[in-house]
Amino acid sequence: MQEEGAELWAWLARGAHFYVCGDAKRMAKDVDQALHAIVGRHGGMDASSVRRFVSEMKAAGRYQVDVY
Repeated sequence: MQEEGAELWAWLARGAHFYVCGDAKRMAKDVDQALHAIVGRHGGMDASSVRRFVSEMKAAGRYQVDVY
């Protein structure tokens, strides 16, 4: 994700959906942290704006998590 962060951000900024499936104990947390870092870095946002952006994605159904 980090290596392709600029492209991932471009997709998200255009309204892409983001899905996380897999291990709830480690992977999901790491993916969420990476997503927040990418949004901040490539979206030019501070921590508060990043949290708001990700929360809005979740509320709109654009960030879905299916972990076990």
